[in-house]
Amino acid sequence: MKTDEQQQSKGVVVVTGASAGLGRCIAREFASNGYDVALLARGEDGLKGAKSEVEAMGRRAAYFIVDVADAAAVEHAAEETEKQLGPITVWVNNAMNSVFSPIKEMQPEEYKRVTEVTYLGQVYGTLSALKRMLPRNKGVIVLVGSALAYRGIPLQSAYCGSKHAIQGFFDSLRSELLHDKTNVRATMVQLPAMNTTQFMFVKTRLPNKPKPMGKIYQPEVAARAIVYAAENERREVYVGYPTVQAIVGDKIAPEIGDWVLAKTGFDGQQTNIPEDPNRPNNLWAPIPGDHGAHGTFDAEATYDSLQLWLSMHKKDILTTAAALGGFLLGSMALKKWFGNGEND
Repeated sequence: MKTDEQQQSKGVVVVTGASAGLGRCIAREFASNGYDVALLARGEDGLKGAKSEVEAMGRRAAYFIVDVADAAAVEHAAEETEKQLGPITVWVNNAMNSVFSPIKEMQPEEYKRVTEVTYLGQVYGTLSALKRMLPRNKGVIVLVGSALAYRGIPLQSAYCGSKHAIQGFFDSLRSELLHDKTNVRATMVQLPAMNTTQFMFVKTRLPNKPKPMGKIYQPEVAARAIVYAAENERREVYVGYPTVQAIVGDKIAPEIGDWVLAKTGFDGQQTNIPEDPNRPNNLWAPIPGDHGAHGTFDAEATYDSLQLWLSMHKKDILTTAAALGGFLLGSMALKKWFGNGEND
């Protein structure tokens, strides 16, 4: 029998890539907002840690060791989630992988692997979510994107290509859901550079250790945006001013972006600390251990985004502005009316 606290659950959310980095923060944020959480990833140590964190918040959790590049494994995890936790309310496609490397040094199997995880993993998750949500006519699918879904940068061609593919898939998905007049909703959250564990573990051919480019945000900022997108009618949510700048700038003058990134994109994605060319990477298999959510850039990362706050509160801001404008117009009208009366 469920406890009263479990009965008050806002729903069941599936989070892919939940063992570390942003996925770990997403799981925490949904749990803190009253959801039970199914955790999908390859690394069991991190999954166990994430499960403990969710349960410490008083929510139910289940974890499944899944490589999202395996469609059958994703589908099996969806089946088990509903058996253990109940109907899936929200599905968050977050799992990703990348390779830091010039294109001329990339290998075909690396492009295939990054694409299968970062792009097809979101497609497979969406298919499993739709299979359950459409018959119930209810549910939300969150696709986790990036400013790089619009503006590719050097040294991350496989990742940028995958994020661009997700953006195209999202457009198709939204159109079909609208055509079918279903209450199932899809939304996409476009992210900035973040202080996550990926920079410690992705495969790299760079001479120095990789780093997030530009202003760095803590993953908690993005997690808040993802929960917000799941609970509000928004087609897309941009996180951070640099994301807005990159997306809008690329639409206006992409050739300027090409030139700027040719000048800054190589050094801007590397620290001044030499990288060990033989260090382990997580392209093909997880790195053992519970690595948490944050990377090594806490000193440079921010927990706040004014742009995101304004975006999340824009209805309230517009309502307040309209009310204030109405008050000022009314005051002016009354002043004019009484002024005319005094002169009669």
